[in-house]
Amino acid sequence: MIRALLAVLLAALAVPAWAETVYLLKPAQVFDGVDRQPHVGWSVLVRGDRIEAAGPNLAAPTGATAIDLPGMTLMPGMIEGHSHLFLHPYNETPWDDQVHEPLALRTARATVAARNTLMAGFTTVRDLGTEGAGYADVGLKLAIGQGIVPGPRMLVATRALVATGAYGPKGFEPGVPIPQGAEEADGPGLVQAVRRQIGGGADIVKFYADYRWGKGEPSRPTFILDELKAGVEAAHSAGRLVAAHASTAEGMRRAALAGVDTIEHGDEGTAEVFKLMAERRIAYCPTLAARDAIARYRGWSGQEPAPAGVIESRKAFRMARAAGVTICMGGDVGVFAHGENAREMVLMSEAGMPAADVLIAATSGNAHIFRIDDRVGAVKPGLLADLVAVEGDPTRDIGAVKQVRMVMKNGVIYRRE
Repeated sequence: MIRALLAVLLAALAVPAWAETVYLLKPAQVFDGVDRQPHVGWSVLVRGDRIEAAGPNLAAPTGATAIDLPGMTLMPGMIEGHSHLFLHPYNETPWDDQVHEPLALRTARATVAARNTLMAGFTTVRDLGTEGAGYADVGLKLAIGQGIVPGPRMLVATRALVATGAYGPKGFEPGVPIPQGAEEADGPGLVQAVRRQIGGGADIVKFYADYRWGKGEPSRPTFILDELKAGVEAAHSAGRLVAAHASTAEGMRRAALAGVDTIEHGDEGTAEVFKLMAERRIAYCPTLAARDAIARYRGWSGQEPAPAGVIESRKAFRMARAAGVTICMGGDVGVFAHGENAREMVLMSEAGMPAADVLIAATSGNAHIFRIDDRVGAVKPGLLADLVAVEGDPTRDIGAVKQVRMVMKNGVIYRRE
């Protein structure tokens, strides 16, 4: 009896409490995020927080948990390229009202948005500004990283930067200080603001290269070229990437000449501007879903003919692709509901981008643009085990990415059906 008890005790001691969890995931096929064709019959072995192996005929090691995923495609966790976790749909609460809500309320809502994003299969987000919520994105990023709340890995832009007088909210007595949706800075002060935001935790520096100066006006450039150049140089010197909100051709041109890394929206982009972006290897995040959502809030049924704004954004997207510009997948989520991130992918496909290319843009493509491809974005041994299983074959029908059945981040399963 004593010998038997000792044997049990020694066996227990032989398995350390910190032993890594091992999974063998067995889907119908694997889309690895790099190849356009899925790999039928592949399995993926996960040990701890990493992918250990991927390929056919993998055997389950001793102690591994095998998970069958029949009829499903296993793919890398998707990467949302343009999100605002501290915003929620504009048809529920107008933007001007949201930016004045209590910070605690906005943060509580953002934790729900983060969870919904993760459960939709998006394991990483580039969050491009808190829109008046200060540095709260830095705190949310830390809370997710420490396991306090579930959510995607975050790359944050904190407050974002605007030219004085160019942003909002507006409509108040001139000269009365009103909290803005981003930090105002100009001239030499712009460089100081860049450094201040980086010191506060910004992974990304975001500039508004154009905006509406007055109510009812069209967008116009904000910063002059030399200001943008100085701000970009300061950000790059600190090892940060730069995103530029730019809808006008001139705003895009200045941003490109200043050396930004991505341009967001670009609705009025021209063939010449997209050619310049391609030459300078500046990625384009078209945010088709934001224009689509706003049009629907204004009464569009979704049927053709589409409103002018939707047509304009589709045209810009097609011109960018024709020019060979690298496409970032990001929908400006927050304008529409978090967890519906895949709307952008469906619209990209409907606008003519092959489904496999959309998938690559949302995985290894975004990972490369954001310089995190040494950690995520592909089903590859050594990378973090961010994996999503979807029903069907998204390389044939991009809508399959809405049918999420399993979500794993850092080797931890957050959703399984």
